[in-house]
Amino acid sequence: MLHATRPPLDSTVPLLTQGYAFVDRQCRATGRTVFDTRLLLALPVTCMRGASAAALLYDPERFVRQGAMPKPVQKTLIGEGGVQSLDGAAHTHRKAMFMGLMTPANITRLVRLADREWHAASVRWAARDTVVLLDEAHEVLTRAVCAWAGVPLAAEEVAGVTADLAALIDGPASAGPRHWRARAARRRAEAWAAGHIRAARQAPTGAEDGALHVVATHRDERGALLDEHTAAVELLNVLRPTVAVARYVVFAAHALHQHPSCRDALLRGDDDALLRFVQEVRRYYPFFPFVAARVRRTFEWSGHTFPQGRLVLLDVYGTNRDPSVWAAPERFDPERFRTWNGSPFNFVPQGGGDHDLGHRCAGEWLTIELMRGAVRFLTRDVTYDVPPQDLRVRLTRMPAQPESGFVLRGARRTVAFAGGLR
Repeated sequence: MLHATRPPLDSTVPLLTQGYAFVDRQCRATGRTVFDTRLLLALPVTCMRGASAAALLYDPERFVRQGAMPKPVQKTLIGEGGVQSLDGAAHTHRKAMFMGLMTPANITRLVRLADREWHAASVRWAARDTVVLLDEAHEVLTRAVCAWAGVPLAAEEVAGVTADLAALIDGPASAGPRHWRARAARRRAEAWAAGHIRAARQAPTGAEDGALHVVATHRDERGALLDEHTAAVELLNVLRPTVAVARYVVFAAHALHQHPSCRDALLRGDDDALLRFVQEVRRYYPFFPFVAARVRRTFEWSGHTFPQGRLVLLDVYGTNRDPSVWAAPERFDPERFRTWNGSPFNFVPQGGGDHDLGHRCAGEWLTIELMRGAVRFLTRDVTYDVPPQDLRVRLTRMPAQPESGFVLRGARRTVAFAGGLR
């Protein structure tokens, strides 16, 4: 007879002190890919790592998302009532709204808008000795995604909206000031988004394929318009993840700095090499720490019992560095993607499984293309120096980033880029 392992002592402190490495370290110590523990003294949790665990978590017959996301994450990062918390037909119907936005033409249009904003940013940089790339990327992507979505963004709003969207990303897994800033930002952002939903419903003026129009006019599986709050949450679920790509942009800059040979390869204009580089940035650097779900009904798997209702966390960072899949996983090596088998479960930086029917991020292709555009910009369209700074990426900071935000000094457009956009 199989029995669940007895939860060890509360793991709240180890999780805080080890961060992204927590699950992986426990798995290596026990020789298992699944273990039980407790958080906050009272909450039983099962933690898992690896491709088989990812395939398990994305089985809708065994797991649901309703009630899985902790309240601090709902109150900051994703909001309440959004697609991430739905299951079954309601989820499939709502997810189709997001997937409908991810057409090749729409993705190309957003990348071109982002290119234009990077160009405009480089003009502003000419008057400054240094810039913080993370801050600049947040603004570039905020401007671009609002224009793409059909959300009006007045010049005087840019700084505030950018700061709020960035705060939603920065605060969910923290305690203290960062978290409370994120909660306040969530309230402001939802009120702002609701105002645009209301205006779009009263006097539709935007493009019909723009996210604002699509969300404002979307009807649920029963044929009803989304209530104003839910529509605002879902509009932010388009804008906020796009702005979150700023961290990947900064990690790409970090990798270019740490591995100059990668820059040399990219300067040769090899699009396949560029894609391999972007994928390795997504695999190597810490971004989302966990994916959460709850057990639909009790079952046993790999000698382990999963009780009904149990909260289960899939270790995203550890799965992307699973040594049974990735040779020398601690080494940054884009060439590994020459032979990657394309599995939807062993490489899960934005979730696993199927995009259309499952909970894998609808914007994954958009993320990849925005990263490709930003890396082309950083390698071909501007020159800059990287002054001495704190470039550590601490695994105990969630979400992670270079400590300095990645400072550029003397950033200037190249002569070729100064002539115009691609």
